[in-house]
Amino acid sequence: MKIIHVDMDQFFAAVEQLDQPELKGKPIVVGHDAERGVVSTASYEARKFGVHSAQSIQVAKRLCPQLIIIEPHFQRYKEVSMQLHEIFHEYTDLIEPISLDEAFLDVTENKKGMELAMDIAREIKQRIYDTTGLTASAGVSYCKFLAKIASDWRKPNGLTVIHPDRALDFIAKLKIEKIWGIGEKTAEKMHRMGIYTGLDLRNASLGWLTQEFGKMGQVFYDFARGIDERPVISEWERKSVSCERTFEKDIHEQSAVIIELYHTVLELVGRIAKNNFEGRTLTLKVKFKDFKQITRSVTADHILRTKDDILPLAKRLLRQVEYKSHPIRLLGLGVSNQRNDTPPDKPRWIELEIDFED
Repeated sequence: MKIIHVDMDQFFAAVEQLDQPELKGKPIVVGHDAERGVVSTASYEARKFGVHSAQSIQVAKRLCPQLIIIEPHFQRYKEVSMQLHEIFHEYTDLIEPISLDEAFLDVTENKKGMELAMDIAREIKQRIYDTTGLTASAGVSYCKFLAKIASDWRKPNGLTVIHPDRALDFIAKLKIEKIWGIGEKTAEKMHRMGIYTGLDLRNASLGWLTQEFGKMGQVFYDFARGIDERPVISEWERKSVSCERTFEKDIHEQSAVIIELYHTVLELVGRIAKNNFEGRTLTLKVKFKDFKQITRSVTADHILRTKDDILPLAKRLLRQVEYKSHPIRLLGLGVSNQRNDTPPDKPRWIELEIDFED
């Protein structure tokens, strides 16, 4: 296969700097300036101060006192994302979106009959710049795992190709933190096990990795050997619809919690209608002041569509949660468990987890 991973550079911040030229060259972040606001994207100028995405806005302001905070304009980002996908479709229809600003493209068979994926990636990058004024980084390889790593290798505005003949040497020198699926906690555990590089990971036995990491052990074992057989999937079946609300201040009064639950239900009903989704299982997600998190679920004998369907069940689940002495930081609700399943002889790709969206 010939896989390209396209990843826009500092996407939200870049769009804001494009629309407001006076922000160019200045340290900016996109996010909500509030006590519990979080950085969505930081410009490269802000990153020099240690500011990064998913960081608290308050921490970011301490790191960079001259930081400029911009409220997000998601409709504008979606418009630019649509432009990107129009460009992608000039080359292939096998496109797997990961987010508004990144996607995998399978260009093994491409519409322009171009032989080298590197040439396609270079042309796509130029088309993006000519169309939007923004830069993108691209990675090219024979599988998604390596294409993703390659796109991060020379940011910003980079283009990296990992050829099959050089893949094992490339992986051997990688810090394990760069390997897809290995987050901070997993990396810390691997370090305690003496695993620091891709080569260290390759020298670990499958049995040991499976014992320590469960099913992910097989994934890590394969990745260390450059094996990733996941196809680029252009259409996913939605398996859940969800939403969540993070509060400016923790809440524990019953009246306040019920009001917030009510508004969360209304938002969920809107998303269900928008996605024309049919599910029977309701899941309540609660995150407390100390960041501990619990979920509670109930399955109905009918499709959950309306406020009258969902609110009574949500209240029932909430009654299972002790929050009087444990203030709530976040409430989330999700509906899953579709009514109709595909017959066993007709395989399809599905999302397997409830993803609570912002």
